[in-house]
Amino acid sequence: MNQEEQIKILESSGFINYNGYHITEIEVGKKAVMEAEIKKESLNPYDFAHGGFIFGLGDTAMGIVAGSTGKKPVTISSSISYLKPSTGKVLKAVAEMIKDGKKTSFLRCNFYDENEKLTATMDANYYYID
Repeated sequence: MNQEEQIKILESSGFINYNGYHITEIEVGKKAVMEAEIKKESLNPYDFAHGGFIFGLGDTAMGIVAGSTGKKPVTISSSISYLKPSTGKVLKAVAEMIKDGKKTSFLRCNFYDENEKLTATMDANYYYID
């Protein structure tokens, strides 16, 4: 399966599709970039991106990197730090593999607003179920 076919399958996933997350770049086993349009439905009561919307984008982007290794990852633990409100029309997540082991992996994701300003950072550990 080539990269374009993988992207189509991933973007047809219910959660990814529902939240409007889009894969813009994949480097197998190394990196993934995803973008999401910040819509009214993804805002918190203060009119910036809801933390859960941001968290879901990061978990998805990191899971895609871990899954691009050919293994089936599930999240073991994760932590996010919100640095400033995510506003504007688009949020970008850049996920990178830090350590890939036989059964677990560690990844990091940085989030940027449409002006390329860092708005949040997230770390996660994944367990490979196969």
